[in-house]
Amino acid sequence: MGTMAGMTDTTEPAAAQEVIDLATGQMGALNEKMGVEIVAVSAERIEATMPVEGNTQPYGLLHGGASVVLAETLGSIGSAIHAWPDRIAVGVDINATHHRSARAGTVTGVATPIHLGRTSACFEVVVTDEQGRRLCTSRITCALIPANRGA
Repeated sequence: MGTMAGMTDTTEPAAAQEVIDLATGQMGALNEKMGVEIVAVSAERIEATMPVEGNTQPYGLLHGGASVVLAETLGSIGSAIHAWPDRIAVGVDINATHHRSARAGTVTGVATPIHLGRTSACFEVVVTDEQGRRLCTSRITCALIPANRGA
């Protein structure tokens, strides 16, 4: 994934830091290609930025799918933190409403929990532009399944 420069951690130290490192350090090639950068991670709030440049559709606007990738990344990290250490988070549903778009600059996504249960976690993710205008509202639900430590 992109860099984690300036990332802050306000979660419980030891075990929580382990899951944060796993969730943010191995997020895959897609986030790297899109320039996603984690800004802050805690049990209550996950924040990241993403450039508009390179993530546009043919009309030069921020691609709606790029906003969804950002939302899924943030909600999955939050769910993984909540699930740790006995369970892992797997996405089962995501939706997004696109309110407006951006042509340039950087967008910011902030995920906050809606529901943190034993078998599922749900996060709202709000994506805003540099002026603080809401571009997208997304909701992601993850199933929390038992971790397979022996595999």
